[in-house]
Amino acid sequence: MGKIFCIIGKSSSGKDTVYKGLLQRRELGLRRIVPYTTRPRREGERDGEEYYFVSQDAYQRLEEQGKVIEARHYHTVYGVWTYFTAQDGQITEQEDCLLIGTLEAFCQIRDYFGAGRVVPVYLQVEDGERLKRAIAREQRQEKPGYAEVCRRFLADEQDFSEERLRQAGIRDRFDNSGLEGCLEQVAAYIAGKKSL
Repeated sequence: MGKIFCIIGKSSSGKDTVYKGLLQRRELGLRRIVPYTTRPRREGERDGEEYYFVSQDAYQRLEEQGKVIEARHYHTVYGVWTYFTAQDGQITEQEDCLLIGTLEAFCQIRDYFGAGRVVPVYLQVEDGERLKRAIAREQRQEKPGYAEVCRRFLADEQDFSEERLRQAGIRDRFDNSGLEGCLEQVAAYIAGKKSL
């Protein structure tokens, strides 16, 4: 049975970059899972790449059809945004998969598929560096939303508290202050877990 590797970490910890780097390593044989969101696209994002961008109505229809595996609703400075994973054929029994999520998403996916199948990959970066990365990314937007950057940064303190990490069973951590070193460590970790 294929494993589901779930990349998690605070905002601006480099999840998207590590995710893309791992998918390029063909020797890992990972199938990418694209999550869904109702939030607007950022500058440079494409539908079906980082996320499937859908309306709140589309989310409700998937929920009514019983296809939503997990969902999180965030009260942002722009209104409620929903992020979710759907059982839409992307996750199969045979293939090893890779997806990005939050700690809450990881726990819900693990509960849905079983602890033996879902493996967390927790990325961490020093908070000052994360904040610099978040601001730099926001500065590239046509209309920067610094209030939302601050809200996410502060929410991460609670969402990824040591208590919650412990409760979720997160033991292994990967420092992403340097991309290449982090990618090497995570790739070796995934290769080892696939063989179990």
